[in-house]
Amino acid sequence: MMEAENSNRTRIIGLRLTPEEYAKIERKWKASTCRKLSDYVRKHLFDKSIVTTYRNQSLDDFMEETIVLHNELNAIGTNINQAVKKLHTLQQIPEFRNWIISFDLDKKILFNKVEEIKKHIQKISDRWLQS
Repeated sequence: MMEAENSNRTRIIGLRLTPEEYAKIERKWKASTCRKLSDYVRKHLFDKSIVTTYRNQSLDDFMEETIVLHNELNAIGTNINQAVKKLHTLQQIPEFRNWIISFDLDKKILFNKVEEIKKHIQKISDRWLQS
């Protein structure tokens, strides 16, 4: 269907723009989901809907920090799982004491990270409520 539509397009319109005008159109085109500049201009000329993308910098920052915290929590969870597997293989009491000390340390790290996530979410919420 697309090839049939393109084969009917035999007429060309030449248009000269200033560098500023071209930059403005190019910026809007790149913010849209149109793959080709000609598709963007054609949709604009014929009042067809143009889907644009929108990036929210504060949300991007939030996601970046959340991903880092997520990865850290995954690493802690992996450590806890390994520790529990080790617990099942322990034969002697001294090994068990060492595991408990290590587990307490991992637990403190986990709780600190959870608290950090809570503070980060609160900070983002406060920022959103101010605007």
